[in-house]
Amino acid sequence: MLPDPPVKPLIIPIFIMNRGCPQHCTFCNEKIAAGNFSPEVTQDFFDAEVASYLRWNKDKARRVEIAFYGGSFTGLSPDDQKRLLSWANIYIQKGQVESIRISTRPDYIDSEQLIFLHANGVRTIEIGAQSFNDQVLDHIGRGHDARATETAMQLLKAREFKTGLHLMAGLPGDTRESFLSTLKRTVELQPDTVRIHPVLVFKDTPLADELLCGRYSPLTLEEAVDWCRLAWETLAPAGISIIRFGLQMTPEMRQEGAVAAGPLHPSFGSLVYSAVFYSATLKLLGNVPEHTRILRFGVAKRDLSNFRGFGNQNIEAIKRLYPNAQIVIDSVREQLPGHLSLNTGAGESFSFNIPGIS
Repeated sequence: MLPDPPVKPLIIPIFIMNRGCPQHCTFCNEKIAAGNFSPEVTQDFFDAEVASYLRWNKDKARRVEIAFYGGSFTGLSPDDQKRLLSWANIYIQKGQVESIRISTRPDYIDSEQLIFLHANGVRTIEIGAQSFNDQVLDHIGRGHDARATETAMQLLKAREFKTGLHLMAGLPGDTRESFLSTLKRTVELQPDTVRIHPVLVFKDTPLADELLCGRYSPLTLEEAVDWCRLAWETLAPAGISIIRFGLQMTPEMRQEGAVAAGPLHPSFGSLVYSAVFYSATLKLLGNVPEHTRILRFGVAKRDLSNFRGFGNQNIEAIKRLYPNAQIVIDSVREQLPGHLSLNTGAGESFSFNIPGIS
């Protein structure tokens, strides 16, 4: 019997809505991307949010974290940081929450700050890197260079924090090649996790003005999926967990005109995983002649939908490559996730393991 897949922690997000950010990046409209939360977090709101998630959580053995997202936590005043962390620590002391995670800018981290954060229950810090290309960072108004992220990661690892990087695909000035360079630098830094989302052009942003003037063109949906597939195939073999592709759809993003352009899709992550499985399938088929009559695939039961592809598109693509083949898919409960096998009518057998699938 296969072991159960690892249980992801329950993360309770509290959005601090651009607080602590010294400026707005050209792409940022937090009220659309995260939801139209109040810029001020009150304790009543905080407690209600935490209580709601704790009631919803049915797996009481599941690890629970409170996360402060949406701004640069370490850019807040010391008093604001202490107040928010003290509210979270009430739940740690009760045994209902294990730890705290924050997101922040790489240039707002130093050793003294990290001592304070660790003493107040923070165990994971996610860094908004976005890119490791200095020209791209300058264009979007980040206010820091790639070296700042490298330095921040070194400090975090020295203090034994768990680390995460947030990357974006298709930023102004970015290319497939420069994005690949960002991925390679990410592998060298070895964060525990990565989040990646393609650029969406939100209304009321400088990037929307660039779009209107013809100075910026976002990735197409097909390009965005391909870049993110490339990210998986670069990071997963290095043991780096990609915990999210694309932004979570908010009600504000669904409003007409809120997203002026870009690869918006309600199931973007599913498209990426479908692409990952199709790429692996092509490797599996690399030595199989097109006149083959039978293609019998073995796929773990939990991988079946990703193997078939969003809207069955992977199977349709295989049929176009092998128009005379009978395609059989064995959904094997005992097969390891990420493991694909193939048998042909000629008695040939092939297999391929997709790194990072569990």
